[in-house]
Amino acid sequence: MTYNSLDNRINRLHQLSIIIISIGLCVSSDVFGGSTLNDVKKKGFVQCGVNTGLAGFSMPDSKGTWRGLDVDSCRAVAAAVFGDASKVKFTPLNSQQRFTALQSGEVDILARNTTHTLQRDTALGLNFAPAIYYDGQGFLVSKKLGVNSALELDGATICVKPGTTSELNVADYFRTHKMSYNPVVIESKDELINAFFAGRCDVYTADISGLAADRTIAKNPSDFKILPETISKEPLGPAVRQGDDQWFDIVSWSIYAMINAEELGVSSKNVNKMLKSTNPKIQRLLGVTAGLGKSLGLNNRWAYNIIKHVGNYGESFERNVGENTPLGLDRGINQLWSKGGILYAPPIR
Repeated sequence: MTYNSLDNRINRLHQLSIIIISIGLCVSSDVFGGSTLNDVKKKGFVQCGVNTGLAGFSMPDSKGTWRGLDVDSCRAVAAAVFGDASKVKFTPLNSQQRFTALQSGEVDILARNTTHTLQRDTALGLNFAPAIYYDGQGFLVSKKLGVNSALELDGATICVKPGTTSELNVADYFRTHKMSYNPVVIESKDELINAFFAGRCDVYTADISGLAADRTIAKNPSDFKILPETISKEPLGPAVRQGDDQWFDIVSWSIYAMINAEELGVSSKNVNKMLKSTNPKIQRLLGVTAGLGKSLGLNNRWAYNIIKHVGNYGESFERNVGENTPLGLDRGINQLWSKGGILYAPPIR
């Protein structure tokens, strides 16, 4: 398949998805605008759209309990609204279903390792909360291939999911470097991964965190390596429908609370002790200084409940994707700004 024909096919599919979803934007903004918090309280839980299964981000454990970095962002919102992080239900969504599920009201939050882009933020009528993981696209290869750089992949066969930024980015990368490749485009995530491990393609491309997660299910994970190049910016975070500022604020500040908590040294283990802190920043965060929950439509303990039941950002990171997990990811740019990363939350005051 030539570059032009692939680009044309990708662009047509992307334009069609925008048209289909945009048809319902006016209706959805009228039907759902400004009412999400009331609807969530009425039904008694937050409905969260997640990946069908991505280790470290959203995947059920052996007991069927959903766990992961994306899952924790949804639990944080449930804790803020209800004081109970368990009051959330999860809807597994593939990459083609995710946006329509949010726009139609099937889910209240889309927390499915979704990249914040201009088109999604505007044409698809989404509002993106703060990124919970700053990622980038990379390439996973078998060590037997004998390749040490993406610049050595000229003519390679590459497995990639359709309808994703990964499909667009890989086309840009190979065109920029005047290389050719043969795409193997498979919608089913399981079938795509199996195709790669079975040798149907030389390379599997996706977000690096996803590659790290998918490598863990290989028969011998150590037989595969992620090449050093990062070819894109992929800020991954929850999204909500446009037209409901209050709900957008609640989701956004739930994440900011977790980041601020880590910066202030407040964790799930010491949060009760920290209620006695004389630090005014901690007093505001934990609701000791009253009044800040009211602007969100929540009680004063909204952030306390997040930290108590979910933890701060660092706890969530280390529990789900950190160096002591099968993914083994270091903090990198996902470290606090005060420690050399780019994680920075506005003050709670």
